[in-house]
Amino acid sequence: MAVIGNIIKGVIQLKDTLTPEPNPIDDQLAVLKHLLNTAKHTQFGEHYNFQDLLNSDDVPKAFAESIPYFDYNKINAEWWHKLHNNEKDVTWPGNPDYFALSSGTTGKSSKRIPVTQDMIEAIRNAGIAQVFALSNFDLPADFFEKEIMMLGSSTDLTEKEDHLEGEISGISASNIPSWFRGYYKPGEDIAKIDDWDERIQHIAEQAKNWDIGALSGIPSWLELMLKKVIEYHNVNNIHDIWPNLQVYTSGGVAFKPYEKSFNALLGKPITVIDTYLASEGFLAFQARPETTAMQLVTDNGIYFEFVPFKPEFINEDGSITQNAPSLTLAEVKPYTDYVLIISTVSGAWRYVIGDTIQFTDVERAEIKITGRTKFFLNTVGSQLSVNKMNNAMLHLEDTFNTKIPEFTICAKQFDDGFYHCWYLGTESTSLNTADIAKTIDTYLKDANKNYKVARSKALKGVKVTVIAPEIFYNWNAANKKKGGQVKMERVMGEDKFETWEAFVNQQ
Repeated sequence: MAVIGNIIKGVIQLKDTLTPEPNPIDDQLAVLKHLLNTAKHTQFGEHYNFQDLLNSDDVPKAFAESIPYFDYNKINAEWWHKLHNNEKDVTWPGNPDYFALSSGTTGKSSKRIPVTQDMIEAIRNAGIAQVFALSNFDLPADFFEKEIMMLGSSTDLTEKEDHLEGEISGISASNIPSWFRGYYKPGEDIAKIDDWDERIQHIAEQAKNWDIGALSGIPSWLELMLKKVIEYHNVNNIHDIWPNLQVYTSGGVAFKPYEKSFNALLGKPITVIDTYLASEGFLAFQARPETTAMQLVTDNGIYFEFVPFKPEFINEDGSITQNAPSLTLAEVKPYTDYVLIISTVSGAWRYVIGDTIQFTDVERAEIKITGRTKFFLNTVGSQLSVNKMNNAMLHLEDTFNTKIPEFTICAKQFDDGFYHCWYLGTESTSLNTADIAKTIDTYLKDANKNYKVARSKALKGVKVTVIAPEIFYNWNAANKKKGGQVKMERVMGEDKFETWEAFVNQQ
């Protein structure tokens, strides 16, 4: 009998019973006032008169009207660069102990995003809230006695100036509570190994010694790890090694494109729970099994705003115009695309995180990620979001009975006009690219009226190239770094695409 598991499950269920229903709108107002009050004597707070904002009749409105939008380049050039010159109290009291390195999907150069102790605590609190939400998933008691494989970036952080640097998953793992260390795999020694292939080799060698009940990590890299473990032990699927695996906590990118290839590595179905942990904070997690949407963490160090995702508010580089209107949680509507704006306890203010979302349930503050502002393909008016591209890939998988975990696209100009050039990563080598191109084109015409109009004018057609998924991983390894938070860019400009095509040809 799972005695400890029953106790833990009982505590979680009791906590859920005793906790009152949240009020996300009230929570958000409280968070905004806390942020402004805490940072009012910082350089940023005094420059933008936070005290006056706190004294206004409508704090959210005054806040939105007084402070411009910032992307990373803007806030770093105007404010965060001072943190590297030993200046304190710049955009948040004190000086951050960590900087999260994030190249995201844009290239080799790393952003350095401050991570304060307040943010570490906020991430930890959001993680605990997610654990308590597991009471909604009706997991057996023995699940709570199993180990958790967290596949992130290296926890061997780099010491620089007066702080430590690393990817947010490595920073978070290096700050896990002491009571959790017994459950955490691959363990501190292996997690510190910086070389991805070496770390995965050690995981494969030790896998049989662990009783893994849950996995956590970005789908593409987690798949590669599972394949390595299966290959090393010469078994049919991962459940032959970890028979008690029951939960996968996905994050970083949409899981749907990876669902077929991921499930092929399993011996039985498991529960997939989506999370939204970015370099800037733990933003949302799936709180109930009735939906795949995620609930915004509205009471814990992050204030959210939402800009309607319309072409007139989006610059060519994916940033938003300064005249774009922002809405509060009280003003949003369901199933409408918004650019997500955050202000945080790490001193990010009206920060454009680069993601677009839709609300599936406004009252519960539940969202789904629909894409990236930089991956909004609007050449010749096609207005394709990553969400529509993902749906097109799912349609291809069903139509051709195949798995396509990776893809990228470019609107490329040829002598007779623009074509959407797709590279699809699949192990199915017998697919007819002309049939695939026709299927994508037909699907998008039916799904997107703007695409259909563009196809009748400057957008001349679709070209498809099928390659092995490993080429996408090799590209990431060559341009950024294997594993961790690294994600494939879904949309490329023509210059980047030229480099990509040369790379593919070399492979």
